[in-house]
Amino acid sequence: MKIQSIYIILLLSFISITSLFAQEKKKIEIVYAGRLNVEEEQYPGARVLTRDESQQVHIMQGSINMWSDKAIYYSGENFIEAYGNVKLIEGDTIHMTSKYIEYSGITQLAFASGGVILKDPNSTISSDTLYYDRVKQQAFYKNGGTVVKDTSGTITSKIGRYYMEQKKYQFVDDVVLVNKDATINSNYFDFYSDTGYAYLYGPSTIVTTESKTYTEKGFYDTKNRSGYTVKKSEIHYNNRIIEGDSIYFDDNKKFASATNNIKVTDTINHSIAKGHYAEVFKAQDSLFITKRALIATKQENDSIYMHADKIMMTGKPENRIVRAYYNAKIFKSDISGKADSIHSNQKTGLTQLINLQRFSSVDKFSKKRRPILWNVENQMTGDSIHLISNPKTEKLDSLLVFNNAFVISKDTISKDGYNQIFGIRLTGLFNDENKLRKVNIDKNAESIFYARNENQELIGIDKARSGSISILFADGDIEEYTRFNQVDGNLYPESKYPKNEKLLKGFDWREDERPLSVEDLFKDDEPLQLPIIKGLEDYIPQDAFFDEELLERVKLAGQGYIVNRAAQNIPQDETTIFNLLKSSSDLSNSVWEKNDVRLKINSEISPNGKKLATTITGLASTNNNGSVVQIIEKKVGNFIFSVWLKGTGSKKIIFQEQGGDFTVYNFSNINLTNEWKKYSLIAEKVNDGGNLRCIINEIKENETISVWNPMVSELTKK
Repeated sequence: MKIQSIYIILLLSFISITSLFAQEKKKIEIVYAGRLNVEEEQYPGARVLTRDESQQVHIMQGSINMWSDKAIYYSGENFIEAYGNVKLIEGDTIHMTSKYIEYSGITQLAFASGGVILKDPNSTISSDTLYYDRVKQQAFYKNGGTVVKDTSGTITSKIGRYYMEQKKYQFVDDVVLVNKDATINSNYFDFYSDTGYAYLYGPSTIVTTESKTYTEKGFYDTKNRSGYTVKKSEIHYNNRIIEGDSIYFDDNKKFASATNNIKVTDTINHSIAKGHYAEVFKAQDSLFITKRALIATKQENDSIYMHADKIMMTGKPENRIVRAYYNAKIFKSDISGKADSIHSNQKTGLTQLINLQRFSSVDKFSKKRRPILWNVENQMTGDSIHLISNPKTEKLDSLLVFNNAFVISKDTISKDGYNQIFGIRLTGLFNDENKLRKVNIDKNAESIFYARNENQELIGIDKARSGSISILFADGDIEEYTRFNQVDGNLYPESKYPKNEKLLKGFDWREDERPLSVEDLFKDDEPLQLPIIKGLEDYIPQDAFFDEELLERVKLAGQGYIVNRAAQNIPQDETTIFNLLKSSSDLSNSVWEKNDVRLKINSEISPNGKKLATTITGLASTNNNGSVVQIIEKKVGNFIFSVWLKGTGSKKIIFQEQGGDFTVYNFSNINLTNEWKKYSLIAEKVNDGGNLRCIINEIKENETISVWNPMVSELTKK
C-alpha cells in the first residue's frame, strides 16, 4: 500500500506526538517515513517503512535516533530492523553507521553488521559486526575489529569491548597497537582512551625507535612514551639486554631502570651485569648498578668478575670504562683483588685498584688497608695497583704497584715462614698463562727469602737491603733473584735467625680476605632484603558480553516485561538490574529469616568463579521443612525472583504475602542437580495490605544446597 509523502509526514507527526502521551517512553517512535506498507505475508505484524527522495526513514527512542533507507518495524515486540545506509545517533556522543541494524526497544540492545563504524568523542571503532548495549553503554565485537584513537594510534584485535562510561577498551587475541612512536603486540590488552594508558597481559612486545620491550604483564603510557613491566620482562637497548623483576622505561629520556634480580647483557663486549637495582641511559651509553652488583666479562676461555657496592659502566663498547666503588673486588681463576674502588678502561686495558685515604678515629694504630692483589701464591699490596692487559688478546701483560709495594708468598714447607719483598715501586710481567713471571722492586728494596736447594731442603733465611731487586717466579715460588746496589745482607741458618726479624715492617698477610670463588666476592656484604614490588593487578578476563543480566533483559522482554528502573529510582546509566533484596550476598545477615537450617558462609565457589557461595543444610524439625526468607517492603507490582542453586532433591522458590492470609502469588518446584543453574519466578502482587516476601523452601533434614546471588527486581509491563 503506497501513501503520498505529505500525508505520511502529517500522519506520522500526529502519531509521534500522540505516542509521547499514550505510550511508554520506551516505545520506539516513527518520526518520518516516505512510504509505509503492511506486508503480512512476508512480515506478519510489522510495518515496512521506506525512504523517499527527500530523506531517509527516521525512528527514535528516547535519546537514540536512527535513519535508514528501509526499516521493518514490529510494534508489538517494540523491535526494528533497519537496512541500507543505516545511521544511529545517541545524544551528542554515539554515532554509528552500517549496512544493517536490528534494535530492540525493550532490551535496548542493537546489532549492526556490514562495514560498521561507531564513533564517540574519544575514538572510532570499525568492524564487520558490532553489538551495542545502551543500558550498559558497552560495545562489543568478536570477529575482528579496529579502533582508532588520535595520537594513541590504531588498535586491531579479534575480540574487543568498549566500556563507554569508563572510556576503557578490553582487547583479546592478536592485539596490535600502531602509532608514530610504537608498535605493541599482546594477547590481552586493556586501554583507556582518555589517558592513553595501556595495560598488557600475556606475552607482549613494545617496539619503539629506542627499544624493544618484552613482558607478560606491563603498562605503557602511549602519550608520554613511558611504562613499566613486572613479569618476565626484558628491554633491548642496541647492544644491551636488560632483564629484571620490575623494569621502568622512558623513551623520551632514553632511560630505563630495573629492580630485583637484574641481568644486563652486553652483546658486544660479552659482559653480564647483575644486581638488584640498575639504571641505563642509552644516549650516554651508561649503566649504573647496585645492591650486590656484579659484572662478569668473558676473557679468552675464562671470565673475570667484578663486585662492589656500586658499579658504573660508561662509553661506547669499543671505549668502555668500568668504575666499581666501595668495597670493590675482582676474581678470575688465576688472579683476584680488592680495593676501595676499581677502575677499568677496556680500550687501553688498564685496570686500577685504588684506596681512599682514611684514618681511623677509633684505633690510631690500626693498619692502613691498601689495595691488594693475589696471583697464584703471591700477595701484592701498595698505595695503588695497576693491572695492564692486551685489549686485543685480553691476556694479562704487566703489573705496576706504586708506593709501599709489598709482595708476600708463604714458604711452601715451614709453618710460619714468608718470602717478602718491599720497596717503593714494583713492576711485574706475566707469562702466557697469566702467571706472574718477573718482578722488579725499585728503590729502598728489602727482602726476606727462604732459600732452598733442588731437593727443597732449607739452606737458610736470606735477609738483605738493596737499591732494587729482580725476581723470577715459577708457579709462585722464587726461582732466582738478583740484587742491585746491595746495602747489606746475610744468609742465616734457620736456628740462628732472629725471631723478631722474620717479618718486614708493614707486613700484613691477608689470606682470609682472598676470594677463592665468585660466591666469596659477597661474603663481606650486609644481608640484603629486596623490596616488595607492588606491580599490577592480575588480568581479569572480561565477562561474557551476553551475560546473565543481558540475557535476563532479553528473557523478560520475551515475556512482556521490562525492569521498572524509574519506579526504583535507578539511574539510567546503572549497569545491573536493581536488587530489592538486602544483604543478598550474606545470607547469615539478620534480614534473612532462617528456619530449621544451618548456614556455612563462603564454602562454595560461585558460578562466576570469583566469589564464594553459601551452603545451607536442613536440620531436624517437626515439619521437616527448612527455609530462608526475606521480606520486601512492596505492597503492589510485578516482581521477578531469581537465584543460583545446586544440590540434590526437590525444592521450592515462592513469592508470598507477608502476614494476612499469607497468599501465595506464585511458586516453582525445582529439582536440583550437582551443577549450578539459575532459577527464576515472576509474580504479580495485588494490594492486599501485606508486604511481599520471597522464600527458598523445603530444605529437608541433612539435605545440603548451595545458594548464590538471590535477586528480586520490580518489573513493568511493556
